[in-house]
Amino acid sequence: MIKYHKVSKVYSRQDKAVLKDINLEIQEREFVTLVGYSGAGKSTLLKMIYAEERPTSGDVYFYKTKINKLSRRKLPKHRQQIGTVFQDYKLLPQKNVWQNVAFAMEVAGKSEEEIAEDVPQIIDIVGLKNKSHKYPEELSGGEQQKVALARALVNRPKILVADEPTGNLDPISTWEIMQLLLKINEYGTTVVLATHDKDVVNRIARRVISMDKGKIIKDDAHGRYCI
Repeated sequence: MIKYHKVSKVYSRQDKAVLKDINLEIQEREFVTLVGYSGAGKSTLLKMIYAEERPTSGDVYFYKTKINKLSRRKLPKHRQQIGTVFQDYKLLPQKNVWQNVAFAMEVAGKSEEEIAEDVPQIIDIVGLKNKSHKYPEELSGGEQQKVALARALVNRPKILVADEPTGNLDPISTWEIMQLLLKINEYGTTVVLATHDKDVVNRIARRVISMDKGKIIKDDAHGRYCI
């Protein structure tokens, strides 16, 4: 599904390689966790999936498509297949829960009928059915992240990229988000997660890719956080 072939990334201003000769494959329906110290290259690796970053050398594939060769015109269609969730929730403060989730469908050009049908379903899945009309400032951090997750999923992406999605959350909210990610994966969505949370990584016991100084140093099918 996703393939990195001899991928390196060098920022010319810093003359520093953040990724070095990465070879990696992620299959459909996998749940993959990237771990490593800050600066190991995890976020850069994730950003290449939705073409926010492009490799200095090598290629990144989404099925048979070279992501790094996509034109600007083709990028929106590619990104519609990818859901993204970050540490900061990036919600629109002037819109309520329902409107924040619906906005993702509006941008994708979905009809009013599709929006009316799909938005309540995904809000229910993330457990916010009774808070559809609440605004971000009225929600806890965990609830805001659930809204961000619903927004990322409402267009039924093939892959969900989650970059430190629990970084600002307490342990209870963290585990609620992780349970949702696991449920989403069970429904068939590929999940690629970057996290520093050792407890989360060890508890879910899925595939763990350990990174250090821009390189993959370990890849375990049912791994633990061992850096």
